[in-house]
Amino acid sequence: MSSKPPQHDVDESAIEVSTPKTWAAGIPGVLVSLDRAVEQMGVGRTVKTLRLLNQREGFDCPGCAWPEPQGHRKMAEFCENGAKAVAEEATKRRIGREFFAEHSVGSMRTKTDYWLGRQGRLTEPVVLRPGATHYAPISWDDAFTLIADELTALSSPDEAIFYTSGRTSNEAAFLYQLLVRSFGTNNLPDCSNMCHESSGSALNETIGIGKGSVSIKDFDLADLIVVIGQNPGTNHPRMLGALEDAKKNGAKIIAINPLPEAGLMRFKNPQNVAGLVGRGTALSDEFVQIKVGGDQALFQAIGHLLLRWDKVDKAFVESKTHGFEAYAESLRELDWDRVLTATGLTREQITRVAGMFVDSKATIACWAMGLTQHKHSVPTIREITNVMFLRGMIGKPGAGLCPVRGHSNVQGDRTMGIYEKMPEFFLEALENEFGISVPRKHGYDTVDAINAMRHGRGKVFIAMGGNFVSATPDTPVTEKALEQCSLTVHVSTKLNRSHVVHGRTALILPALGRTESDVQHSGEQFVTVEDSMSVVHRSRGRLEPASDQLLSEVSIVCRLARKTLGASHPVAWEEFEKDYDVIREHIARVVPGCADYNTRVRQPDGFVLPHPPRDSQQFATATGKANFTANELTVIEVPEGRLLMQTLRSHDQYNTTIYGLDDRYRGVKDGRRVVFVNPDDLKELGFSDGQMVDLVSEWKDDPTGVVERRAASFRIVSYPTARGCVATYFPEANPLVPLDSKADISGTPTSKSVIVRLEPAA
Repeated sequence: MSSKPPQHDVDESAIEVSTPKTWAAGIPGVLVSLDRAVEQMGVGRTVKTLRLLNQREGFDCPGCAWPEPQGHRKMAEFCENGAKAVAEEATKRRIGREFFAEHSVGSMRTKTDYWLGRQGRLTEPVVLRPGATHYAPISWDDAFTLIADELTALSSPDEAIFYTSGRTSNEAAFLYQLLVRSFGTNNLPDCSNMCHESSGSALNETIGIGKGSVSIKDFDLADLIVVIGQNPGTNHPRMLGALEDAKKNGAKIIAINPLPEAGLMRFKNPQNVAGLVGRGTALSDEFVQIKVGGDQALFQAIGHLLLRWDKVDKAFVESKTHGFEAYAESLRELDWDRVLTATGLTREQITRVAGMFVDSKATIACWAMGLTQHKHSVPTIREITNVMFLRGMIGKPGAGLCPVRGHSNVQGDRTMGIYEKMPEFFLEALENEFGISVPRKHGYDTVDAINAMRHGRGKVFIAMGGNFVSATPDTPVTEKALEQCSLTVHVSTKLNRSHVVHGRTALILPALGRTESDVQHSGEQFVTVEDSMSVVHRSRGRLEPASDQLLSEVSIVCRLARKTLGASHPVAWEEFEKDYDVIREHIARVVPGCADYNTRVRQPDGFVLPHPPRDSQQFATATGKANFTANELTVIEVPEGRLLMQTLRSHDQYNTTIYGLDDRYRGVKDGRRVVFVNPDDLKELGFSDGQMVDLVSEWKDDPTGVVERRAASFRIVSYPTARGCVATYFPEANPLVPLDSKADISGTPTSKSVIVRLEPAA
């Protein structure tokens, strides 16, 4: 990391790029993360926080949703990016009223996301009044009154939009959706809409539940683990330990990805001696360097070969599935030329990979956003489930479907009701439990919410965590949409881009973080979260809060509800704030699988929510069985001279939070405006490594024709990506993603399939 103060106008041509290496994920990262932690927290605070991270009596990592092991836990049960996430939250740096007096909103808007995040923890509520240039302090009571007045003045509850980040606890999420529905709307967009919504859409249709069907123990029992469109080394580093253990137990691993990522190749485990002194564990037995968006074609080809070879689990297919005949007929003939064009692979490699599925008696298929952010994402994930059904890989030890979630409680938020289209049984349960009436009209998802704000149908925007501006597509459009609002409100721990893109009036409400002690009227509280494998467990912060002005998310929701809905509202908001056990008593009666919640969550490792396909091969679909699907093959047509772009994270980043300006595994130092391009594509297009270019996206928006978007000044990095494909970081490349280019069925923005051309920078 550069020692120079970060500035918005960094000369991107000065970015350093080393020759890409086959890095081993692991030990170097731990050393870097400890250095960052000490820098932000000091030695004593670092020791205190990291020894509690992901421990039974400590707090859940505010980073990813990878599960903790059941049973024994290591003394250091965290990864590099988890330590960085804790350091960001538990930093000693503070933002007080003096900071806001010194920095106007206009001046902060010129700063980078990295600069904004490094200023420290927010310490008191602040308001930006109409026409003002600076945020100024406001009391909590006045802030809630301001919000309540704006909400109650709306002509319809549907003019309010309530966004949620995946870090919100189960208790806060349950109360937040209860407040929103009590107010009279289902406008509950959340970060799921932009990441794994496609997974949920496909899985609900095919297996009857939108969650993965494996446990962490299944990785120890698997013969084959397929990692598709996922970079564990950066985005889910603790998963590498599970893959390493699986390899030692004899499992084979297939990595399917357009880039050769460090976490897919080799792992040096910092938790053991072999990792300290050796070369680490070679992970992938087969690296399938697929073209961006070619996964549907690959799994259709695998399914075709399994059918042709008659390698089908007939007992499972006949007794547990529906639609097999139509699926088999759709793949009787396969256009291999289209498959090879879509994938960029050879027929020999595809045949070899299909053979690995045949040889495996227990297969796990894992995927992340490399699959979910395309127009054809839902059919792609359906094709994965088709292959798994053919082999009977649902509801057996060591096998199953594993969408790997990002935010630490994004799955729990959905379980608790954060969804614009919650099913009728949930809404009925709310009404029966609380004696209220809730709306049935479906609300806005994220893209719908942006469109509503830009066209004047959404007037108040409230975000429970997150960084909406940097997380969403089509950045200039999103910014203009927020600026149309009469009020924007952000519940946050730190400063981010969304705070400087505001409505006529804006509020920043500072909340307690995961690491901090939460003491209410009944004493010290804990909250609960759900990991990526449906395990619900406790999280209890232990640090002294960054300021005595901070409120918990639960307190913020309860006080806003009392102010907005009035003293006569039948929900006991005041009791919820006093004692979180009261919240969990209601969750137990409303949310399926949460009976006896308070008792079960106090077990050492919490409890596992029911999952009928995993637990008993039961499928709550329309047919009552696991549904095969026949899907028309989509091959992305890229015009000559153009490339297919995907956005991704740097290694010094988690979601929209920028920890630093390096990407160690890809050889990038001190900068982020880079574009990774295959060297053969560079030669063919007449560009060179290190050249500065503008990225111009092209999207056919009928009937207006091709619409262009431009992001300026990116440095080319010659890199072994798949031919015809390029990659660059978000949020820097988000302006290139069209708002209305989204996945069929799920509505997820297509951030992984953007057609671009390169132009020499001005």
